[in-house]
Amino acid sequence: MKIYVYAICKNEEQFVNRWVNSMKEADGIFVLDTGSSDQTVSKLKELSVQVKSKVISPWRFDVARNLSLDLVPLDADLCVCTDLDEIFVKGWREKMERALTENVTCLRYNYVWSFTPSGKDGVSFFITKAHRRQGYKWINPVHEVLEYGGEKEVFAEAFGVRLEHYPDHNKSRAQYLPLLELAVKENPFNDRNLHYLGREYMFCGRWLDCINTLKKHLNLKTAVWKDERCASMRFIARSLIRLNKLDEAYSWLIKACIEAPHLREPFLELAELELMQKNFHGAMYFSKKALDITCRSKTYINEAESWGAKPYDICAVALYYLGLYDKALDYGKKALEIEPNNSRLIENMNFYIKLGLK
Repeated sequence: MKIYVYAICKNEEQFVNRWVNSMKEADGIFVLDTGSSDQTVSKLKELSVQVKSKVISPWRFDVARNLSLDLVPLDADLCVCTDLDEIFVKGWREKMERALTENVTCLRYNYVWSFTPSGKDGVSFFITKAHRRQGYKWINPVHEVLEYGGEKEVFAEAFGVRLEHYPDHNKSRAQYLPLLELAVKENPFNDRNLHYLGREYMFCGRWLDCINTLKKHLNLKTAVWKDERCASMRFIARSLIRLNKLDEAYSWLIKACIEAPHLREPFLELAELELMQKNFHGAMYFSKKALDITCRSKTYINEAESWGAKPYDICAVALYYLGLYDKALDYGKKALEIEPNNSRLIENMNFYIKLGLK
């Protein structure tokens, strides 16, 4: 079986050695460099990586990905797309081989996009960037995805494969917004891109643009995935909170809970809003509702704080203000178990203990 890795890069010399060491289980590594001015290209070549350089103007991620895929030999049984700030946990190739049965065209595997301050998995979900050589191409100027042009696309889970992301947080994401606006202009009925654009407006603090764009997303006939619809509702609520429209935000978060009652995220955001308004019974109720959900989603929608100390912490604070000090202590302990070095949680715990002893 022939398995090849391919990637795009620009000015990523700091990641080269770690990335190549992680990818060397492949039969070959192919990289399209899009205009590095540092030592990225020379370092890759020193490590026997096949590199081609091409400046892409105007810049689009899908064009770059497709040109990098073109570098992969036609005899490939599996093409694995990664970025230089990612690494596979050792043993990934054998697990992919095991999953790649004759009719399978694309593999799913675990992607850890971020880590918590304590080093535990933060945002983690399944991605599909390992695929057959024929029939696939990348689409969308940004947040690009694979599109299959064959007769029948068949997915399989590559159990045990783990790809970890260690980004350069100093890199600008300024190009994302204009590329997302371009993507929506090219295809205004693409629900995923419209959701991403609304989210990006939120990241940029453009609250009204976020609200209006995500309302358009929710009104699309193709916007049927409940998890993503729920996220759009939550982001509308976040923007309304920033505009000090708390009642409207509350209504949107209720809608989000109804839309996806299997997710912790909307219940936690409701609990946080209730706490902000000093409605401690509501904060306790919704944080407990969040904690009742024990199955974490495998999609990109899940957020790390929903599965960390935060729901326990909100519940503990609410219980404290309700005078239920022993219960506050119980939830405070659970929060501290998850984040043992959090100074605020430690201080709260000591406070709960003192009150509980009186």
